[in-house]
Amino acid sequence: MHEMSLCEGVRSVIEDAAVKNGFSGVKTVRLEIGKFAGVEKPALEFAFDVVMRGSVAEGAALVMIDLPGRAMCYDCLKEVSIENRLDCCPDCGGGKLMPVGGDEMRIKDLEVL
Repeated sequence: MHEMSLCEGVRSVIEDAAVKNGFSGVKTVRLEIGKFAGVEKPALEFAFDVVMRGSVAEGAALVMIDLPGRAMCYDCLKEVSIENRLDCCPDCGGGKLMPVGGDEMRIKDLEVL
């Protein structure tokens, strides 16, 4: 389950931020997760609770914000939202799409104590 290692990375970032910014607890963690990030949300939620034990984020609420898949269409030269990596362009119907977003996962913000 790679969600556990993702949460370990989030914990590391949060603990570094706590030292740097002088906060002692985290109430809410907001994560932006792209459509193509390959993250299983129930597994991430479970792993988050387990990994955050004993850290400044223990007991914090996890809010997951969905980001759409995005691609550049080489037929109409527009950046478009897509549901699947192999979709055609929703604007022109073209099939020459290069994914440009939707595989990211990042901490959007923290609500700290």
